[in-house]
Order: sequence, then C-alpha cells, then structure tokens
Amino acid sequence: MRHVERTHRVVVLALDGVYPFELGIPSRILGAADGRYEILTCSVDGRPVRSNADFTIGVEHGPEILATADTVVITPVSSDRIPAELPEQVRAALALVRPEARIVSICTGAFVLAAAGLLDGRRATTHWQLADHFRRRYPHIDLDPDVLFVDDGRILTSAGAASGVDICLHLVRKDHGSELANTVARRCVVPPFRDGGQAQYIEQPVPEQGAASTAETRAWALERLDEPLTLTELAAHARMSLRTFARRFNDEVGLSPGRWLIQQRVARARHLLESSDLSVDQIAGRVGFATGASLRQHLHAAIGVSPQVYRRTFQTAAAR
Repeated sequence: MRHVERTHRVVVLALDGVYPFELGIPSRILGAADGRYEILTCSVDGRPVRSNADFTIGVEHGPEILATADTVVITPVSSDRIPAELPEQVRAALALVRPEARIVSICTGAFVLAAAGLLDGRRATTHWQLADHFRRRYPHIDLDPDVLFVDDGRILTSAGAASGVDICLHLVRKDHGSELANTVARRCVVPPFRDGGQAQYIEQPVPEQGAASTAETRAWALERLDEPLTLTELAAHARMSLRTFARRFNDEVGLSPGRWLIQQRVARARHLLESSDLSVDQIAGRVGFATGASLRQHLHAAIGVSPQVYRRTFQTAAAR
C-alpha cells in the first residue's frame, strides 16, 4: 500500500499593520507545491486586521487555529507599529503554538519572536535597516543582518520583504527536496536561490557613470567552478584592476569574490548531493574544492551538517 503523506498545515498570523505583500507570500509560494501544504490565515482575535496600506484585510480564522499548525508564519508589520512590549493578545496567541511546531518570521516578524522570548540564545536576522534597533533592544540575540534568512532548527527568520519568498522556497526544499522547490520557483517566476545576502541591497554611493558590471564575469565563473579561479583571473576577465574589481564586486553582490565563489561551490555541491550518487570526493572535484575534506569543512560552515547527513536528509525528502 502506498504511503499517503499528511498535508502539512501552515498557519499565517496577521497582525495589525501587516504588509499585504508579505502576508500573501506563504500562500503564493507554498500553495504552488502540488498540495503539500494547507495554508490558513488568522488574526489574534478572529477579526479583520488593518494593513499598512489604505485597506483592511479580513481573515477566516481566530487564534485557536494556531494550536493545529505544523508551521506558523509571523508576518511583518510596519516599523512604526513594532511594540516595545508584546501585546497580551499576541502573547496569548503565540502560547497556543505547539512546542514541536516550526515557527517562521518574515522581516519585522523577528521582533515579535524576540519579544516573546523565542529567539533567546539563537541566531536570527531581520531587515538590515532595523538591525541596530534590534540589537539595542535584544542584545542577547545573535543577529546576522547580512543574510537573507537564518534556519536555526525549529525557528527560522528572514530579512525584509522578498526574503519571505526565499525562506518559503527553503521550506519546500527542506521538506521535499530541490526538485520540487525549483518547480515552485519556476511556477512563481522567481529565482530558486538568490546569490549573496542583504548587504547587496544596502544603500551604496551611485557608481561613476559608465561603470562596468561584474555580472558577465560572475556568469563566466559559474561555468568554471571546477577550476581554481583566482582573483587575478576574475579581474582580468572583467578587464578591471584587482582593487576596482574587488570593490565593485562587493558593491554589487554584498560579498567578496572569494566568499561568493565558496557560496556558489557549496550551492552546486548541495545540488549534486541531492541529485546524484557521486562520491563526496567526486563532487568536491566538480565544484572546485581541492579535496572531500575541504567540501566537508565548507558545507558544515554553511549549513552545519556533513555531506552524508545532507544527502540522506534531502534525497529522502525528494523521494517522498
């Protein structure tokens, strides 16, 4: 008899001042995953919520639905509505979430999780513009304002606005493998995996008129990840000096060329671990790491697991 997987219930909590775009992300992305997820939306009292735009949003459920969730998503509110103290209704709603449920925040939703004590001792992220404010209010939380999202096990946090797309695709990838996540990304016409972190979106001085881009060189490098690719070679391909290339690359991507190359090699290695039976040493050679030990080191630094554990987890997810 074929095993029928239970639909994973996702409950999205809409708070007063919610951003309509981010509120719709879980339904749009997870809803494109071939029926793997059931997405429901609630408010803290079952009543309509005011958005940060000029309209109010009606919801179908009250907070009691949170007790049935496998995953809870806390959507963001405008920064002027971030409370210094968590309102009692919000605290009571979060108390209904089961201890084993996964909790995800988008953008300023991290402030809600922090105020509820759910991020104590954890690594997290939020919108880069609010990083200093977050650190002042919650100095005991390990905030990383550079990344698009942080997966800290049961609790996941993401950066501003469109990073809600990134984290929802990550959920699909984590639950069901890269093949379905890539299919969902194509259906929603979004990239399955964005390069770099938030740093590339931080306001930078306007480049000098006519300044060349490093995009062509990045595309060239992606076709040659199995080669050493020194900074000198990259700069030469871009027809720039080493100093100019490194500065412009960092301005455009938010990472140094070296860190970007490692990130791309890890991403390619993850794909091969999920989709092939190549050995760790073979994969290391194909993505430009000198040895399997080097791949193990970089993969563990990036996501905290060994290649064997990663392969076992994601190949199993893809087979469901």
